[in-house]
Amino acid sequence: MRLTSGRPHTPARLAVGVLVTGLLLSCSASPSGDTKSTPDGWRLSWSDEFSGATGKAPAPDKWTHDTGGEPQWGNKEWQFYTDRPQNAATDGHGHLVITARRERLPGMDGCPDGTCDITSARLTTKGTFSQTYGKIEARIRVPADGPFLPAFWMMGDNDDTTPWPGNGEIDVMEVAGGEPDTVYGTIHGPGYGDEGIGGHHTLPGGSHFSDAFHTYGVEWDKDRITWSVDGHPYHTDSRASHGPGRKWIFDHDFYLLLDLAVGGVWPGPVAPSTAFPVRMLTDWVRVYERARPR
Repeated sequence: MRLTSGRPHTPARLAVGVLVTGLLLSCSASPSGDTKSTPDGWRLSWSDEFSGATGKAPAPDKWTHDTGGEPQWGNKEWQFYTDRPQNAATDGHGHLVITARRERLPGMDGCPDGTCDITSARLTTKGTFSQTYGKIEARIRVPADGPFLPAFWMMGDNDDTTPWPGNGEIDVMEVAGGEPDTVYGTIHGPGYGDEGIGGHHTLPGGSHFSDAFHTYGVEWDKDRITWSVDGHPYHTDSRASHGPGRKWIFDHDFYLLLDLAVGGVWPGPVAPSTAFPVRMLTDWVRVYERARPR
């Protein structure tokens, strides 16, 4: 949950309505995860394959940067987001690399949380792309274990006029470094802001999500949202399940976000011995709309 409301949040592992699937799905990297075949019944509406040269900034017609530090993120996080290629750039091999570094830049003094010496990046399509409903996926390799929280998520694009959580939030993927074998998918809205509603999936056999690339996605329509890893669904939330005080607000355009947070309420403080730099690699992001609307 990477929020812009400036308030603390409850970790997704404590989310109300968590569905423990109990399914021991094999979530190793999908053999076809790096292909660009369009799923049956869908058409591609937006994508980024991150084919830029080494050290090139993300495409400005697709991505913008959120910058700065707390208290604006609302999780007591330690990182200071920048718009520098040192923190977000393509690697020349088809990946976007978001890099968290231990360094002190001008303007980082006096941060309310942490040691004021960690930089990272947060990318968003706010103002460049948003969509209502669809199949939204990204193929990502998260960092290894540690006080890191990589995320792929979405925010309602009416947030300029409707404050969080009234605009809505869909967390497609969060893998907290303290739980490296578990992915969380969560939604936030009025009446379920801090706690959220969501589910999670745990890899079998002691595997960690940082061991390989995985495809994280949601299928979202007017009545439900279903989360998946490598094409395997693990949780569904439906409009019908929302009782009084938990309004379903997922019926307007949302934009995309990618970020690598460090420290905070979840996943916890950064030890002096924590090794940097730390990298989150994204192979691609793809958004589809139904070829034949339901």
